[in-house]
This record gives sequence, C-alpha cells and structure tokens, in this order.
Amino acid sequence: MSLFVAILFTFLQPTSVTGTWVNIDDETGEEKSEIVLYIEDGKLYGRIERLLLPEDQGKLCTQCKGKNKNQPIEGLVIVQGLSKEEEQWSNGDIMDPANGKSYDCTIRLEDQNTLNVRGYLGFSFLGRSQVWKRKAE
Repeated sequence: MSLFVAILFTFLQPTSVTGTWVNIDDETGEEKSEIVLYIEDGKLYGRIERLLLPEDQGKLCTQCKGKNKNQPIEGLVIVQGLSKEEEQWSNGDIMDPANGKSYDCTIRLEDQNTLNVRGYLGFSFLGRSQVWKRKAE
C-alpha cells in the first residue's frame, strides 16, 4: 500500500510552471523576490509579488521605461508573453527592474520545484541564467 501512495504522491506533484517562485540572485545566492507565474490567453506572464530583502522594500523602478517608470517594483509584470514550446516557454521577454532593460527569455522546468530562467540578447548563449525555486505552500 505504501508504494502505491508514494507513486500517487509523485504524480500529484505540481509539474506546471505556474505558481509562486522565489528567485535566487545568480551572483550572491540570496533569495531576492517572490514572482507569481500565470497563464493568460495561452501565454506565460510573471509578476513580482514581494521583495524579500529589507533594503529592497518599497523600491521604485527608476530605470524602467514607459508606464513602469517610477512604479513600485512589487506588482510589476516582468515576464511577458512567453509561448509553450515542447519542454520550455520562450519567444517572450523578461525585464530586469535593476536596470529597466528587457531581454529575450526562456523558462524551463528542471524539476517540479526548480526553474531555469534564462535572459539573453539575440542568442541564448550570450545571456545569463537564474534558478528559481517553487515557494513552499
């Protein structure tokens, strides 16, 4: 019986990229923010739900352009318009609130609790990756 429960539990684990994720700074290893990924009209989007570092609390996106300029970073939609392609989401962009720049983006589920998020300009090998961990419920 316990083998059946273990197998059933494995299949019931979330395998979708949607949900709340904690992004890990690729340089410092610190948890920086919680990002909610959601699907709207078949495309993947992500909104910064909460900034985790005390020094980031209340920050505005001073480097952003257009409607996001000087808006609170919490609440900004930073992942926009990614399409599902086999085992990854791509053909959209991700915005870095630290510099206001947007990059091409690919998001791939490594396992049920780990995302590989890659931002790049033009060619994927000319970018950088971050690991995002699923927020524990």
